[in-house]
Amino acid sequence: MQERKVYFNGEYVSEQEARVSIFDCALMFGDMVFDMTRTYRQKPFRLREHLERIYAGLKYLEINCGMSLEEMERATLQTLELNLPAVDGADVQIMHNISRGPLPMYKTVFGGALRPTVTINCWPFWWHLAGNAPLYRSGVNAVITAQRSVPAYLIDPKVKNRSRMFYQMANLLAQKANPPGWPLLTDDQGLITEGSGWNFFIVRKGRVLTPPGRNILLGITRGAVLELLAKLAIPTSEEDFGMYEVVNADEAFCTATSFAVMPCTRINGQPIGSGQPGELTRKLIAAWSEMVKVDIIAQADAYAEKVKEMELAAAAAR
Repeated sequence: MQERKVYFNGEYVSEQEARVSIFDCALMFGDMVFDMTRTYRQKPFRLREHLERIYAGLKYLEINCGMSLEEMERATLQTLELNLPAVDGADVQIMHNISRGPLPMYKTVFGGALRPTVTINCWPFWWHLAGNAPLYRSGVNAVITAQRSVPAYLIDPKVKNRSRMFYQMANLLAQKANPPGWPLLTDDQGLITEGSGWNFFIVRKGRVLTPPGRNILLGITRGAVLELLAKLAIPTSEEDFGMYEVVNADEAFCTATSFAVMPCTRINGQPIGSGQPGELTRKLIAAWSEMVKVDIIAQADAYAEKVKEMELAAAAAR
């Protein structure tokens, strides 16, 4: 299989060669904007919206990446085209990472000339979706963690940045819970905000509720789902709610670029509704699959089998 390549500051290098300096602001401060787009049938999904979010974050953090949005779009499409022969027909993530570059005090290491760090990579979705495949049927257990969201008055969560230790702490806490699950964060008033990289919705009495945008990442998939709900003529609103409303909801679901729409059937181990993926959630998954012309559950199942085959082959080779 052909080797995958990474766009790295205007050049294409192997994944092994794509190394960010230890003096980079990304390592020193988490001072990096990033975004993950994905493909369906190897075509980018809402790439322009992802890039617009990147550039909004760059503007907020006053990072000049040295490329216009149009130039970044061209580089992204070229990177994807270059890597498609290396992924055996799989859909891929398209990851952008952009920092302001090395700290000025280390400029002598770089001959006195500093520049931003811009990388674009493509990674097959096999591993992303393999672990999620059974969850489309069982649903996930959301775990309210002691780790809370970072409020917008500290750093605006609408900027998708690499300063994400609070997400990682939530992940670790959720895995230690009994039963373990996916972390669901709250604000300083105990109101639901978001997961550690995904948005959250509940369904109550025929209405869909999702937290307002002030203290969350405004997910591209979240926006697409809101559009689908409008097309399905399902009443939807952005409003505050807490654990009480989730426990007493009829159903719940999560949204993110990688898995699109995922049923959430429990919170802290307690069943939500029937404790099974709800009717509306199943309808949304079907509508999403129709929109992107990919059966997302079947794809996750196929990728789970692919990963199993690769792991068996690797074990036999040892």
